Amino acid sequence: MVQIAALFNGTFIASPEELLQKLQGIKAFVFDWDGVFNGGQKDEHGSSPFNEVDSMGTNMLRFNHYLRNGHPPVAAIITGERNKTALAFAKREHFDAVYCGIKFKADALKDLCQKHQLKTEEIAFMFDDVLDFSAAALCGLRVMVNRTCNPLMTRYALDNKLVDYLTASDGANYAVREMVELLTGLSGKYEDTMSERSAFTQNYQDYLTQRTAVQTQLYTVENTQIIPIDSL
Repeated sequence: MVQIAALFNGTFIASPEELLQKLQGIKAFVFDWDGVFNGGQKDEHGSSPFNEVDSMGTNMLRFNHYLRNGHPPVAAIITGERNKTALAFAKREHFDAVYCGIKFKADALKDLCQKHQLKTEEIAFMFDDVLDFSAAALCGLRVMVNRTCNPLMTRYALDNKLVDYLTASDGANYAVREMVELLTGLSGKYEDTMSERSAFTQNYQDYLTQRTAVQTQLYTVENTQIIPIDSL
């Protein structure tokens, strides 16, 4: 485990052993979008991109969970914007839910828990900015995307115990994949995850069948209530 941790240039606030202990209790992976899957750039329609390196990473993370637990984890995106690209990504990857236009993300997190019979400490959350802090405070495992431009905010997150691991990569440079490599490596199932995916084993095919059966649900907030919607 120490050898695995030595390969990563991020900051371990929780020790590798503590991260593994937290990971063993995780049942859901939740991601912010802007600044996590990208550098925060927006087009004229308010959407921001993703890359296939991070996309494959989320699939490997979920397959790793499947190998360890016998079922896929819950997967969701919580974003403060109405981002059509985030929704398209989630539908393609068969995430369970996208919460969009959510300014107080703790509310979305609690709604996700209610819908999927989760406790907040059973959620791993990847985030990057102050809008995410209310959710990070509740989650069992927290990975924060590092940026050199906001050292005071990063220090605030550290001082307030909102972070377990601070990435070396920023959102424009595959921070999601860094999180995936770290957690799958610490899980003890990294080799199995890679070899079974590359060989397209029956285990992977069974996982893929279950993952593909997931229909992504879309939610937003209206008059302080989280409600389902059909489209953006």
